[in-house]
Amino acid sequence: MSITVAKTAGFCFGVDRAIQLVYRLVKEGKRVCTLGPIIHNPQVVADLERQGVRIVSSPEELEPGETLVVRSHGVARQVYDYLDMHRLPYEDATCPFVAKIHKIVSEYSEQGYPVLIAGDPEHPEVKGIAGHAKGPVFLFKDLEALQEIMKNHPEQQNIPLIMVSQTTFQQKLWESCTKSAKNYYTNLRIFDTICNATSRRQQEAVALAGQSDYMVVIGGRDSSNTLKLKEICSRYCDTVLIETDVELDREALCRAGRVGVTAGASTPAYIIKEVLNTMSETMKTQDEEVSFEELLEQSLGEKLYAGKRVKGVVTAISPNEIQIDVGAKQSGYIPIDELTDDPTAKVEDLVKKGDELELIVMKVNDQEGTAMLSKRRCDSEAGFEEIVKAYEEGSVLEGVVVDVVRGGVLVLANNVKLFVPASQVSDSRVEDLKTLLKTTVRFKILEINEGRRRAIGSVRAVLREEKEAKREEFWKTVEIGQHYTGTVKSLTSYGAFVDLGGVDGMIHITELSWGRIKHPSEIVSVGDTVDVYVKDLDPENKKISLGYKKSEDNPWEILKNNYSAGMVVPVKIVSLTQYGAFAQVIPGIDGLIHISQISTERVNKVSDVLAVGQEVEVKITDIDFDAKRVSLSMRALEEEKQAAENADETTVADIEGVEVTSDEE
Repeated sequence: MSITVAKTAGFCFGVDRAIQLVYRLVKEGKRVCTLGPIIHNPQVVADLERQGVRIVSSPEELEPGETLVVRSHGVARQVYDYLDMHRLPYEDATCPFVAKIHKIVSEYSEQGYPVLIAGDPEHPEVKGIAGHAKGPVFLFKDLEALQEIMKNHPEQQNIPLIMVSQTTFQQKLWESCTKSAKNYYTNLRIFDTICNATSRRQQEAVALAGQSDYMVVIGGRDSSNTLKLKEICSRYCDTVLIETDVELDREALCRAGRVGVTAGASTPAYIIKEVLNTMSETMKTQDEEVSFEELLEQSLGEKLYAGKRVKGVVTAISPNEIQIDVGAKQSGYIPIDELTDDPTAKVEDLVKKGDELELIVMKVNDQEGTAMLSKRRCDSEAGFEEIVKAYEEGSVLEGVVVDVVRGGVLVLANNVKLFVPASQVSDSRVEDLKTLLKTTVRFKILEINEGRRRAIGSVRAVLREEKEAKREEFWKTVEIGQHYTGTVKSLTSYGAFVDLGGVDGMIHITELSWGRIKHPSEIVSVGDTVDVYVKDLDPENKKISLGYKKSEDNPWEILKNNYSAGMVVPVKIVSLTQYGAFAQVIPGIDGLIHISQISTERVNKVSDVLAVGQEVEVKITDIDFDAKRVSLSMRALEEEKQAAENADETTVADIEGVEVTSDEE
């Protein structure tokens, strides 16, 4: 076995500068905190924590007497403004190459240039760069995302704009993106801001991987440039990413003839040295006779190490853990919190004695002879592959809301927890996100970060697509006269809007009642279920006029069926005018008592005789159904009464004038 180490492996200038600054401040006796991990290397971060260095997520967390260190990734302009405004002590360890990008973005955006930034939108360096722009910013992680920006913003094709990149962006991908951008934009200025060290490191990794059987990439799993190195090398040979020498697969090393070694920009020299020493020891013992101890280990089963995938059989289940036989000298166990991410799941429903499980080794303790295992993380890795597939295909996933966090909710799907922002949990505003807990939701993946195994979902996108599908189907089948059952969505002074199932229609206020109303709320309320029919359609503007009044409730039909001219009915005065009074005959129909029909005597002023709310008897003198008018008369009743009284008086007078004779005479 031969080992070749890349010349550019290890700390870059910017990272080394930041690390040395923190160690110097600690040596000077200062209390130090860093804005996020100083570098993406857990070993270095842990060492600094042991020396009292604290990690904070924002300047607001800075305590009196502490000095804040801005890491090499840099931060947004507003962070500097906050520090200066509150006069907080800080040291700026921003990489000079990153600071140069900040200056470019700030100057050009101030002149009105929109900014295109190539990089991982979730990476702190990219967020910091975007935070120095004073105008429109567009982030893209690959060529496809750049082309999507071109498609969605055609107005920018001919205007001045600039393009920069994250310092650790892949060189080959940058070249593809710049080529596409040059072909599309007519007034684009491109700044090649990939760090020279990053470019050389990637080029050297490609060359080394092409000559090797096996590549070892050393660095933190949260390090963007380390993940890119692994991705690049994987195209040419078997590649493994490790953080320390403990994770080395000695069997894989022994099988390989030529081994290449490179390291990310956040990997300290001592870790690289430890890995190389372990690899050298492996080379020396490769051809030596196998010792009794090694034979014993082989007889006891396979070698376990952190991160290895294994299969095991459940041998016992207790309240706190599950015992597993993985065929090794160590006794395997799964802590209950490493069994599943689903807080509602019950242990007895998930595993039974004798079940075979796929697991990931979390920690090996040779002294105690135990190995801590995780089913949750194994399931999560497999589930994340499904998440990535759904993202690439644009398919819909289903999950359960398991937690409410700052800015949104966590949804468990395929054993993976995904973040859904508050703005994406529904197509309408949700005041209390806790009402969503334990509910099943359907969503699509908006963004994905394979390196960090994180994804952002959207319930809103699915709801909108479903509504759009319903709208299209509705407009294909709708006809005037069709009846629907809908829900009152909102009320205005001129009508009620009704949701017909993804499509809104409006009932005009005049269509809500046969009588006069001042506001739709007199008839319906928001949330009411109503039966309506399509009265009119405007397909071009997608407007629907709805009818609500029923013909059988038409007061004119009721009047026609139950009333006729000549009938005497009780009425109620509803309004007075100079020429008469209007009285309600039945709800929805008012009749006019002309001033000349109020009394047999002369009436100079209607209010001298009648008042609003007064009930009187009238005679229906005429009904005009075409003009929808009803004529009423109080005078006609008085005249009839007087005529009847006169007739009675005449009869009495006739009787008094008759001469009565007697038979006796």
